[in-house]
Amino acid sequence: MTGKAESKDINLALQGGGAHGAFAWGVLDRLLEDDRLRIEAISATSAGAMNAAVCADGLLRGGPGEAREALHDFWKDISEAGRYGPIFPSLASLFTGSHSLDDSPSYQMFDLLSRLFSPYQFNPFNINPLRTVLESHVDFDALRTTAGALRLNICATNVETGKIRIFENPELTVDSVLASACLPFLFQSVEVDGEYFWDGGYIGNPAIFPLITGSRSCDVVIVHINPIKRKGCPKTAAEILNRLNEISFNSSLMREMRAIAFVSDLIDRGKIKDGEMKRMHMHSIRAEDLMTSLGVSSKLNTDWRFLVSLRDHGRAAAERWLDGCYDRIGIESTIDIRAEFL
Repeated sequence: MTGKAESKDINLALQGGGAHGAFAWGVLDRLLEDDRLRIEAISATSAGAMNAAVCADGLLRGGPGEAREALHDFWKDISEAGRYGPIFPSLASLFTGSHSLDDSPSYQMFDLLSRLFSPYQFNPFNINPLRTVLESHVDFDALRTTAGALRLNICATNVETGKIRIFENPELTVDSVLASACLPFLFQSVEVDGEYFWDGGYIGNPAIFPLITGSRSCDVVIVHINPIKRKGCPKTAAEILNRLNEISFNSSLMREMRAIAFVSDLIDRGKIKDGEMKRMHMHSIRAEDLMTSLGVSSKLNTDWRFLVSLRDHGRAAAERWLDGCYDRIGIESTIDIRAEFL
């Protein structure tokens, strides 16, 4: 473990992506291990929202070590829920250790049924094993009411208006996190305060603006799950749909990064006086070669060996980022926003 010679504050932005969220688990595990860093706030969506809630709960109960243990236990229970859960009772066993089942007849049948029948038809009692897992791992009352709890911004999509909803600590419940992770082909919409919500990835994956307006730190570390670039033109129906989802789930992030680049350019050109607007330092932790190698079906793979493998890749990616970028935190961005997002 590194020393405390220089401690720096960062904000985290955690993307969603089903079981691929175990990659972000690994990133968090490594960042929490480094006592030179303090996490000021997290903006998160879908699986990222679950990681954020579990991490915040662990930090509140016992600090970074407790948070790391909480994340491990949470993903272990996710693996068990995927194996025995009432919605996908044999999903994990279908994978038999493989990362992808895109060409499997079993997966193709499952995929077809999810498109022919809505979750209101194939799951009329709205059973969701994620609810039980979250409730057993997160004290939402404490996150709502305890002073000093890690500030969370959980993103969901309002079904009726198409607008983004950011659930902050005073509004956090198991329903707000489930709303952020509600894929409409798999789960019934989640009702919160008389409004209906789907996965936040459609409109903010994740949202950056809450970290700009509500945090002292100017540094935002984005933990990418969905690849921004994917070489080649998709040809099969599954490949086309997967790429469309990746583009859709990255579109809001692309727009926000363009806005950040625009403001930074105005500051550089002296069009905005110092202090009138906040210059953001943007950072990125990703493993695009890994993520582009995984089939779309692997987002449903809760096999423990697969989740641990993603965790280890996340830890390695965070280690590379710390080695190459730590000294630049608080000084400048470590990604070229124009090259990557404009």
